Amino acid sequence: MLSSRRVSGTSGREAWLSLTPEPERELPASVATLRAGGAPAADAVERERARVERLVVRARSRAWLEYLREVVELIERGGRSNDPQVGRARAVALEVVRNHHDLLVGLPGPAADRTEGERSRLEAAADHRENSNGGQ
Repeated sequence: MLSSRRVSGTSGREAWLSLTPEPERELPASVATLRAGGAPAADAVERERARVERLVVRARSRAWLEYLREVVELIERGGRSNDPQVGRARAVALEVVRNHHDLLVGLPGPAADRTEGERSRLEAAADHRENSNGGQ
Protein backbone atom coordinates (compact mmCIF):
# COMPACT_ATOMS: atom_id res chain seq x y z
CA MET A 1 0.00 0.00 0.00
CA LEU A 2 1.36 3.42 -0.92
CA SER A 3 1.57 6.05 1.76
CA SER A 4 -0.44 9.21 1.25
CA ARG A 5 1.68 12.31 0.73
CA ARG A 6 0.45 15.85 1.25
CA VAL A 7 0.75 18.47 -1.45
CA SER A 8 0.68 21.95 0.04
CA GLY A 9 -2.65 23.71 -0.41
CA THR A 10 -4.49 20.78 -2.02
CA SER A 11 -7.02 18.44 -0.56
CA GLY A 12 -7.19 14.84 -1.65
CA ARG A 13 -10.51 15.50 -3.39
CA GLU A 14 -9.19 17.95 -5.99
CA ALA A 15 -5.47 17.17 -6.05
CA TRP A 16 -5.76 15.16 -9.29
CA LEU A 17 -6.88 18.32 -11.10
CA SER A 18 -3.41 19.79 -10.61
CA LEU A 19 -1.84 17.07 -12.76
CA THR A 20 -0.48 17.64 -16.23
CA PRO A 21 -3.01 18.64 -18.94
CA GLU A 22 -1.75 16.05 -21.44
CA PRO A 23 -4.66 13.66 -20.86
CA GLU A 24 -7.16 16.36 -21.83
CA ARG A 25 -5.11 17.36 -24.85
CA GLU A 26 -3.80 14.02 -26.12
CA LEU A 27 -6.32 11.36 -25.18
CA PRO A 28 -9.44 12.31 -27.18
CA ALA A 29 -7.95 11.65 -30.62
CA SER A 30 -5.97 8.62 -29.43
CA VAL A 31 -8.94 7.08 -27.63
CA ALA A 32 -11.26 7.70 -30.59
CA THR A 33 -8.71 5.93 -32.83
CA LEU A 34 -8.42 3.01 -30.44
CA ARG A 35 -12.21 2.71 -30.16
CA ALA A 36 -12.59 2.81 -33.96
CA GLY A 37 -9.72 0.41 -34.60
CA GLY A 38 -8.34 2.88 -37.14
CA ALA A 39 -8.95 6.40 -38.36
CA PRO A 40 -11.91 7.80 -36.41
CA ALA A 41 -14.57 10.10 -37.78
CA ALA A 42 -14.16 13.74 -36.74
CA ASP A 43 -17.37 13.59 -34.71
CA ALA A 44 -15.99 10.61 -32.75
CA VAL A 45 -12.97 12.68 -31.72
CA GLU A 46 -15.24 15.57 -30.72
CA ARG A 47 -17.47 13.25 -28.66
CA GLU A 48 -14.38 11.96 -26.87
CA ARG A 49 -13.14 15.51 -26.30
CA ALA A 50 -16.53 16.52 -24.87
CA ARG A 51 -16.54 13.47 -22.59
CA VAL A 52 -13.10 14.31 -21.22
CA GLU A 53 -14.11 17.93 -20.70
CA ARG A 54 -17.24 16.89 -18.77
CA LEU A 55 -15.20 14.58 -16.56
CA VAL A 56 -12.66 17.28 -15.74
CA VAL A 57 -15.20 20.06 -15.22
CA ARG A 58 -17.26 17.91 -12.88
CA ALA A 59 -14.05 17.16 -10.96
CA ARG A 60 -15.02 13.68 -9.84
CA SER A 61 -11.87 11.67 -9.32
CA ARG A 62 -13.66 8.31 -9.36
CA ALA A 63 -15.31 9.01 -12.72
CA TRP A 64 -12.00 10.24 -14.16
CA LEU A 65 -10.16 7.14 -12.96
CA GLU A 66 -12.92 4.94 -14.41
CA TYR A 67 -12.43 6.66 -17.77
CA LEU A 68 -8.69 6.04 -17.58
CA ARG A 69 -9.38 2.40 -16.69
CA GLU A 70 -11.32 2.16 -19.97
CA VAL A 71 -8.35 3.71 -21.76
CA VAL A 72 -6.04 1.06 -20.27
CA GLU A 73 -8.36 -1.64 -21.65
CA LEU A 74 -8.26 0.02 -25.08
CA ILE A 75 -4.46 0.19 -24.89
CA GLU A 76 -4.33 -3.54 -24.17
CA ARG A 77 -6.72 -4.39 -27.02
CA GLY A 78 -4.88 -2.03 -29.40
CA GLY A 79 -1.72 -4.09 -28.96
CA ARG A 80 -3.26 -6.76 -31.18
CA SER A 81 -3.79 -4.40 -34.12
CA ASN A 82 -1.50 -4.20 -37.14
CA ASP A 83 -2.86 -0.78 -38.14
CA PRO A 84 -0.04 1.80 -37.83
CA GLN A 85 -2.51 4.53 -36.84
CA VAL A 86 -3.78 2.36 -33.98
CA GLY A 87 -0.17 1.69 -33.00
CA ARG A 88 0.58 5.42 -32.81
CA ALA A 89 -2.62 6.13 -30.87
CA ARG A 90 -1.82 3.30 -28.49
CA ALA A 91 1.71 4.62 -27.91
CA VAL A 92 0.41 8.11 -27.12
CA ALA A 93 -2.31 6.83 -24.78
CA LEU A 94 0.14 4.49 -23.08
CA GLU A 95 2.64 7.24 -22.32
CA VAL A 96 -0.01 9.75 -21.23
CA VAL A 97 -1.79 7.37 -18.85
CA ARG A 98 1.48 5.96 -17.49
CA ASN A 99 2.68 9.48 -16.72
CA HIS A 100 -0.67 10.44 -15.17
CA HIS A 101 -0.75 7.36 -12.93
CA ASP A 102 2.87 7.82 -11.90
CA LEU A 103 2.11 11.40 -10.87
CA LEU A 104 -0.81 10.21 -8.72
CA VAL A 105 1.71 8.56 -6.40
CA GLY A 106 2.78 11.99 -5.11
CA LEU A 107 -0.74 13.25 -4.42
CA PRO A 108 -2.84 12.89 -1.28
CA GLY A 109 -5.80 10.55 -1.29
CA PRO A 110 -6.42 6.99 -2.46
CA ALA A 111 -6.05 7.47 -6.24
CA ALA A 112 -2.53 6.04 -6.38
CA ASP A 113 -3.65 2.93 -4.52
CA ARG A 114 -6.69 2.58 -6.80
CA THR A 115 -4.51 2.68 -9.92
CA GLU A 116 -1.73 0.40 -8.71
CA GLY A 117 -3.00 -2.54 -10.79
CA GLU A 118 -3.34 -0.33 -13.84
CA ARG A 119 0.24 0.88 -13.47
CA SER A 120 1.33 -2.77 -13.60
CA ARG A 121 -0.82 -3.40 -16.67
CA LEU A 122 0.62 -0.31 -18.37
CA GLU A 123 4.17 -1.46 -17.62
CA ALA A 124 3.36 -4.84 -19.18
CA ALA A 125 1.89 -3.10 -22.25
CA ALA A 126 4.99 -0.92 -22.53
CA ASP A 127 7.26 -3.96 -22.24
CA HIS A 128 5.25 -5.72 -24.95
CA ARG A 129 5.53 -2.64 -27.18
CA GLU A 130 9.29 -2.39 -26.68
CA ASN A 131 9.78 -6.11 -27.35
CA SER A 132 7.68 -6.02 -30.51
CA ASN A 133 9.62 -2.96 -31.75
CA GLY A 134 12.98 -4.60 -31.23
CA GLY A 135 13.66 -2.65 -28.03
CA GLN A 136 13.16 0.78 -29.60
